Amino acid sequence: MTEKDTVARRTFLRLAGATGAAGLAGVAGATPGRTPGPKPDELLVGISNDGKKVEKRAVKLKRKLEKKYDVTVDLRHRNDILRYVAIDLSNGSKKARRKARKRIDKFDFVKYREQNATFETLVVPNDSRYGDQYADQQVNAPTAWDTTFGDASVTVAVVDAGVKYDHPDLDGNVRSAPGYDFVDDDADPYPDVLADEYHGTHVAGIAAAETNNGEGVSGIGNSTLLAGRALSEQGTGSTSDIADAIQWAADEGADVINLSLGGGGYTNTMKNAVSYATNQGALVVAAAGNDYGQPVSYPAAYSECLAVSALDPDESLASYSNVGSEIELAAPGTNVLSTWTDDGYDKISGTSMATPVVAGVAGLTLAAWDLTNAELRDHLKATAVDVGLASDEQGGGRVDAGNAVTTQPGSGSGGGGGDDGGSSETTTGSVDDSLSGYWDEDCWTWAYTYASPSKVVVELDGPSNADFDLYANEGTESCPSTSSYDHRSWTTNSQESITVDDPDTSTALHLLVDSYSGSGSYTLTITEYQ
Repeated sequence: MTEKDTVARRTFLRLAGATGAAGLAGVAGATPGRTPGPKPDELLVGISNDGKKVEKRAVKLKRKLEKKYDVTVDLRHRNDILRYVAIDLSNGSKKARRKARKRIDKFDFVKYREQNATFETLVVPNDSRYGDQYADQQVNAPTAWDTTFGDASVTVAVVDAGVKYDHPDLDGNVRSAPGYDFVDDDADPYPDVLADEYHGTHVAGIAAAETNNGEGVSGIGNSTLLAGRALSEQGTGSTSDIADAIQWAADEGADVINLSLGGGGYTNTMKNAVSYATNQGALVVAAAGNDYGQPVSYPAAYSECLAVSALDPDESLASYSNVGSEIELAAPGTNVLSTWTDDGYDKISGTSMATPVVAGVAGLTLAAWDLTNAELRDHLKATAVDVGLASDEQGGGRVDAGNAVTTQPGSGSGGGGGDDGGSSETTTGSVDDSLSGYWDEDCWTWAYTYASPSKVVVELDGPSNADFDLYANEGTESCPSTSSYDHRSWTTNSQESITVDDPDTSTALHLLVDSYSGSGSYTLTITEYQ
């Protein structure tokens, strides 16, 4: 492998993510009889894009394993866009199943194997009395409302438990086709048990209960709500259901996707889902977690997600909120009043409640400004308000709707709490090349333009019938390898993106484009922010 010339700085070529079809394109229906909710016995197997259909590869996997080992492989589910299959290996001796699982890793078309982990709502229940709202005032929403109450053309998707979309304070903002139920595999995302399944309805109301309608509570703004039911009435759900819901919401055109859930750990399948949604143009907002002293929970910890911590009414950090370097914004999360499944209102607490505050502000901001998801993310941080907390507790600061709506993006003014992403100068460059097969890779270097860049975004646009991956090293003279790297984007296709915040500029940025499978041409684009 030879290191190629430094990428030339040319006119920026914006990469558009692959466009998915509307509805449930790419998601195969669940096997009849598949248990809703958590699926701890299932394995998720990522299928590399080698030009063959996922279904064909899954059938080959099943046939080979059953022929070699005394096991039964049930193909439970597949997603053709995220390119994974869910399989059940519960039939067979413990020894045979262990051998079969190890054999899965040796198939050349298998990208990864992992458990179908369980995620849950991130709510801290309490018995507080009803009271007046404070969250919308705390984030300065009334100032924003002087300009706009929101716009129905902006869609906020709530991937959560079911949403009671006929609540009198939600029904005017819910899309006419309200969403999809990935738990029960049907077109109705309504809660199964209203008394138990209130979380999604509460989250939806925080983001987009009807505002200025003369009744009930005010959501942050009048965005259109879209419900992806991925958690059961127990408040838990599988990686596969949540990932499918994220991909579906992105394909439905969601501008903002709210994930008030976590706890399942890092999974490749979920990572690929939030990467896909980001590439489709959605801003993914996720809850940091409710285990104070613990690292930021996944999916919030993925770089694609805007991680949100929770504040008390006095703007101190909530006692339950996780902290860490991944936190980008803070928002009120304690005793937040919102819509309830009895058609009334109630208060609960958690980073689950802080997250839709940010999602609602994001939707309200898009009603005022035409921004990409990256520009929106930077603008929210640039206009946040410093409430005196450490950066690993508040990130850029407490989100501020008034500042976000009334501040011209790129003006450099606003709350001043966050990084100045919205007003950055940029320099860009791109290079076109090709890889010949799974044995091939290219190393590139990027010499920094600015002395202290705020971030660098690297985007790979590769062939549709191959699986190319992207790796990066900073602060070292060596090119990354597939086993040693600082940053990696590793989906089952060839659309990859890496964001390096506050890069180490002591050396050039080293980038590796690797073929996991297949061949073809690619474009590598680098954008450096002042």
